[in-house]
Amino acid sequence: MYAKIEIKGILEVKTGLHIGGSSAFAAIGAVDSPVIRDVITNQPIIPASSLKGKLRTLLARQYNKNPFAEHDNDEPRILRLFGTAKDSKTRTRLLFRDLHLENMEELKQFGLHSATEVKFENTISRTTAVANPRQIERVIRGTKFQVSIIYDVFNADEIKEDMNLIADGMKLMEYDYLGGHGSRGYGKVKFSDIKLQTVVGQVDKSLLENCQKMFDDVLN
Repeated sequence: MYAKIEIKGILEVKTGLHIGGSSAFAAIGAVDSPVIRDVITNQPIIPASSLKGKLRTLLARQYNKNPFAEHDNDEPRILRLFGTAKDSKTRTRLLFRDLHLENMEELKQFGLHSATEVKFENTISRTTAVANPRQIERVIRGTKFQVSIIYDVFNADEIKEDMNLIADGMKLMEYDYLGGHGSRGYGKVKFSDIKLQTVVGQVDKSLLENCQKMFDDVLN
């Protein structure tokens, strides 16, 4: 059996989020730490690698016997979803898309002309009391990004277990953070409107409905 299921939905930023872009050519007086942006729209994006890496890390902490194990030693269900470079025969079942901003027009209704803000922070030396100010760009709370994850079906008997693991990872992320500076309150996110749809091949309708209910129960 071979099929593909798309997991679509919304990731909403609840507190300022920072996923860094390049500042190699920043002008004098520019933001010290800008966010990564789409080169065409110049709007902030969430790279697929950031979402994938955080989901895998949180699941590893939850389910690995050794939470500090390297990727190749992850719990078998995690390896089944995310793959491993150690075994070329173990193919990842998940394909993540970059997350693009989808509610800029909504933000404009609040008088906002940008989806980011600049936060000024200081680090102060305990011995000299000298301040080291810096400027960090953050995606503002209330921004919404489109989630698209493709799940490759190889074994129908494992779909429900795999989907449960993905839903668990999303729930864990809601109580953790995405991006950098999480201990300072950055990066709280919320998943919503998660919908499952078979986009290639065929998957039993009742099985897909059960998986959908599971996402609804876990994330609501």
